Amino acid sequence: VQLQASGGGLVQAGGSLRLSCAASGLTFNWYTMGWFRRAPGKEREFVAVITWNGGRTDYADSVKGRFTISRDNAENTVYLQMNSLKPEDTAVYYCAADSSSGLATSYRNYDYWGRGTLVTVSS
Repeated sequence: VQLQASGGGLVQAGGSLRLSCAASGLTFNWYTMGWFRRAPGKEREFVAVITWNGGRTDYADSVKGRFTISRDNAENTVYLQMNSLKPEDTAVYYCAADSSSGLATSYRNYDYWGRGTLVTVSS
C-alpha cells in the first residue's frame, strides 16, 4: 500500500493550497480517508476525515470553515483544500487510510500512512 501526499509548499498567510493524496495497493473505496498534521515540536493531530463515499466528513475545530476534504474514488485520490491559511497551520500533513466505516479522528484507528507533505505559512 502506498499513500503519496503532494501539494505542499510555502504560502503567505491568507493564501490557499490544495493537497492531494494518491493511493495505490488498496481498494480505495473501501477506506475512510483522513488528513493529520504534525507541527514542529508538537504531536500529530487530526485535521479532517471523509467516509468511503464522501457522504460524511468531520474536521478539527481549528480548521472548520477554512479546510475542505473531498475524494475522487475513480482516481483513488483524496484532497484537502486549505483556504485562509494561518501561520499556525504550518506542519507536515499526512494522509491516512482507515478500514473501518466510521469517522475516526484518532491516529490509532488508521491502518496505512503516507510520508507527508510540508506546508509552511508565512506571516
